[in-house]
Amino acid sequence: MNVLVTGGAGYVGSVLVPRLLASGHHVRVLDNLMYGGQSLLPFLSYPQFEFIKGDILDEQAVRRATKGVDVIIHLAAIVGYPACKKHEQLAHDVNYVGTKIVEKNRDRQQRIIFASTGSNYGALIGDLCTEETPLNPLTIYGTTKTKAEQHLLQRGNAICYRFATAFGVSPRMRLDLLINDFVYQAVKVRNLIIYERTFKRTFIHVIDMARSFMFVLENGDRMIDNVYNVGSENMNYSKEQIALIVREKIDFYLHFADVGKDEDQRNYEVSYQKINRLGFRTAISIEDGIEELIRAYQVIDIKNPYANV
Repeated sequence: MNVLVTGGAGYVGSVLVPRLLASGHHVRVLDNLMYGGQSLLPFLSYPQFEFIKGDILDEQAVRRATKGVDVIIHLAAIVGYPACKKHEQLAHDVNYVGTKIVEKNRDRQQRIIFASTGSNYGALIGDLCTEETPLNPLTIYGTTKTKAEQHLLQRGNAICYRFATAFGVSPRMRLDLLINDFVYQAVKVRNLIIYERTFKRTFIHVIDMARSFMFVLENGDRMIDNVYNVGSENMNYSKEQIALIVREKIDFYLHFADVGKDEDQRNYEVSYQKINRLGFRTAISIEDGIEELIRAYQVIDIKNPYANV
């Protein structure tokens, strides 16, 4: 299968691309290398790998990238509240307008798989979110992802994944993710201050995110024109619970503060039964992912760790 991955040099793409290649797919990556392209270097010797440096806001580049592919995995985005708040116009343009450009320049038979987010649900307390739960995004990140998702579903031949909060080691590391940040602070700073300690959310390891895309390539005909929450009901934790798991594995100063606010206001549980019934389940636990992060931070030195946020 010929697969286009937009944003393939990013956090998820860097983990997904080698899996696609190992499965025998021809992989084309479209990426503007905003955060560098080092994660793609191991694949340049593969004859079935192709790289196009370009932006999804550039119709000519998108048209070239979509030509001849069977499936588009659309990852390119400004991701998360901090980055979107810092670059609001860019977030709107990339996340929403860029998605419309990708959709406009694909053939009708080319299926698009969209990486959306649980941030679309917004502020819910004590509710179990299903794919039918009304969306109430509170941030530019959630709003742009919601609009992009709705546009693709209206156009058809699309599958949208609302992912739980990502974590885990990737060749293109992100430290704006909650668990990645908590472990970084514990290992490198030996100090962590947490607000809204009881707020809960579900998590998914980046490898399981990549696995979910492999799953949809094999099961897309059963999933078409639908939205799926992707994560695990067994991975629902409060901020306090995550911090205490980290402290079981490494010693650091932990303080729970009375002030501070998560602008996404994520404090709810999510049902993953819809995708579970099709046969997909996550494989990597919180504990295993945290141990992996601890090992990684002991051997890598990240300069200006929050420069890209």
